[in-house]
Amino acid sequence: MTNRISFKFLPIAGILDRYVAAGFLRIFFTSLMVVTLLYVTVDFFERIGTLLDTGAALSSIARYFFYKAPLLISRVVGFATLFSTLFCLGTLARSRELTAIRASGITVQRIALPLLILSLFICGCTFIWNETLVPAFTHRAQDIYKTEIKNKQQQSLGTHDIWIRGEGSFINVDFFDTRSATLEHITVFLLNRDFSLRGLVEIPRAQWTKDGWKTAAATEWSLLADGTMTQRETKAALPISETPEDLKLLARDVEEFTFFDLQKQIADMKSKGIDTTYFEVDLQTKLALPFISPLMVLLAIPFALKRQLSGGLSLSFGIAMIIGFGYWVLAAFCVSLGHSGAMPSWLSAWTPNAIFALIGLFSFTAEE
Repeated sequence: MTNRISFKFLPIAGILDRYVAAGFLRIFFTSLMVVTLLYVTVDFFERIGTLLDTGAALSSIARYFFYKAPLLISRVVGFATLFSTLFCLGTLARSRELTAIRASGITVQRIALPLLILSLFICGCTFIWNETLVPAFTHRAQDIYKTEIKNKQQQSLGTHDIWIRGEGSFINVDFFDTRSATLEHITVFLLNRDFSLRGLVEIPRAQWTKDGWKTAAATEWSLLADGTMTQRETKAALPISETPEDLKLLARDVEEFTFFDLQKQIADMKSKGIDTTYFEVDLQTKLALPFISPLMVLLAIPFALKRQLSGGLSLSFGIAMIIGFGYWVLAAFCVSLGHSGAMPSWLSAWTPNAIFALIGLFSFTAEE
């Protein structure tokens, strides 16, 4: 393979590199803005009926989409990189500039080198963006949705360590599994009228059914007047009126966590004996997704050059849609396998990248 990759020596950041990079960046920021606006528009019309039915103020709806914008931008960066590469190289090819450059002995790989370097820079910026702006803005967007649009009082910090006020009690839930509508490691603190503690009930697990929350065997501790505690096994009912849908409004999405926050949550869950398979997949996905930008550049280069004589903007857009859609379908499929435990977490997150990287590297090195 080494014989197929030959870069004619040119100083990095020379005139050619700056020219190609400037064209790429100009298209990148334009396409990122346009695609983000399209994404926001589609998301808006999908949700507008539900949002208006709640009677929410237009200012709340506008602020909700404003704070959601960083998350939407992070989801379309790969598509913008792909389209920019296709259109940038396609423009050079159609104007015969690419032919003139190659006639001087400069390989396609060397021409595309600034695009690869820029894509790695975009990859790093995407990870930083996802670790700083996205969690903070997404958390604020969810707060607006829950408290101003759905009119739910924020009672907890998420799916972990939930606190709920019940009738004559406070309920603490270690973990709420939103997929199976299950509460795990529940502690009910029973209070007197003066809010002093009179006992507590430990419930290992509660499952939502059509008849409400169904609990298994529980342990009740009663605090006696002399300060001692007695223990007995019981089948206590869970004294909360909230349904799984109500609790989901209190739960934090994965996008609201940074990589390191999610890592801490997983460690805490493991210490309590809670299955963390689902969240380990999401943790690996946070690392894998930013690499979509260099992958899209590798895939776009051969397509841009092989279709240089026809199609124009519409063809570039069509190819970008097909490649981008293919990646997201494969990624969603692998992640779903990881969430179900059918595939190791690291494998489910990195398999789409590995497959597209092999295809891209083969096409890139094979291009003459």
